[in-house]
Amino acid sequence: MATDSTQTGLFWDLRPRLFGMAYRMLGVRADAEDVLQDAWLRWREADHAALQSAQAWLVTVVTRLAIDRLRSARSEREAYVGSWLPEPIVEVDERTPEAAAELASDLSVAFLHLLERLGPEERAAFLLRQVFDYDYGEIADMLGKQEPAVRQMVHRAGERVRHRRPRFRVPAETHRRLLEKFVAAAQSGQRAAIRALLADDVQTIGDGGGKVPAVAGGMHGGERVTNLYWAHALRLGQRLEYRIATINGEPGLLRYVDGRLESANAVVTDGQRIVAIYAIRNPAKLVNVLP
Repeated sequence: MATDSTQTGLFWDLRPRLFGMAYRMLGVRADAEDVLQDAWLRWREADHAALQSAQAWLVTVVTRLAIDRLRSARSEREAYVGSWLPEPIVEVDERTPEAAAELASDLSVAFLHLLERLGPEERAAFLLRQVFDYDYGEIADMLGKQEPAVRQMVHRAGERVRHRRPRFRVPAETHRRLLEKFVAAAQSGQRAAIRALLADDVQTIGDGGGKVPAVAGGMHGGERVTNLYWAHALRLGQRLEYRIATINGEPGLLRYVDGRLESANAVVTDGQRIVAIYAIRNPAKLVNVLP
């Protein structure tokens, strides 16, 4: 019979995977933590002797709790002012569960933004298969569905996401060097230098949540995005500062105005130029970012 310490140890051993699933489903750290807390309470009351696999049981519980929470959040997100982007995970200590999730694949803001196109169960099935590598039979058991239905869900989700996913795998050091050039250009207001670092079809998506300004529908095109960052430099001058940081496992930018964090910017690059910038400006999503 499992002791309390054994139960606790099993849960904490699996916590990074559970957090990774809950965060990818919900995109909000507090919501993911709430799901894990609910799962822990259920785990404490479970008949552990009857379980064939603690991991399968806990992943199933976390997945179903996250599906329920995401369903309840859908109406809020539909009424959200402007584009909804996930709460960023920035510069987290390597020993925390969040850091373990960062080291796994497909945690980027761009990827999580794409997942917003999927329904809750479809999102869960896709993540369990493509990110966590469960087989279709296991996923069917977790979701309480037939295996053919799960295969169809994963296939449909893949079709909706695949053609919009970044086509490039860029080494972190290459990514960081490009950001260093962009920081130098953007802080000094060198318009030509900014433009040279942006793809012709670059896009920016901003999340202000109705609390701070953000361009409705985002901004597209090298000239328009160049003008945006050039104008920031002209207007703010020395009040503006960019810092390179790790955002959801990838190099990104924190932007400060008068020493206060103004946005966390996830930056997508093809290795030579910037192709997309996701600017998370909603103050409520920046409260957990370290200074």
